[in-house]
Amino acid sequence: QVQLVESGGGLVQRGGSLRLSCAASGSFGNIDAMAWYRQTPGNQREWVAAITRRIGITHYVDSVKGRFTISRDNAKNTMYLQMNSLTPEDTAVYYCNSAPPDMGWGQGTQVTVSA
Repeated sequence: QVQLVESGGGLVQRGGSLRLSCAASGSFGNIDAMAWYRQTPGNQREWVAAITRRIGITHYVDSVKGRFTISRDNAKNTMYLQMNSLTPEDTAVYYCNSAPPDMGWGQGTQVTVSA
């Protein structure tokens, strides 16, 4: 089973940037769509951004459009999330998975944005 490991989170100030990475222990090149999700305490995990395998079509939740960019490198079995103009509302634990989620969840990476 492919395992996912998220990294790149941290503490940044409002307006700052972070780049998250999602590394797969095996190949996810055959998975049609991969996505980033996030979760805050007491809330359900929500979808943030997704990218298709073949053409690389991307989709974003409205709240991150124009600020976040999702990308994937199938040869490296890695996916990325470039996050710019961060706000405190982006504070969450970020996870990667297929879209819809059908793989085991990793440990996530904490993103904290200070006001």
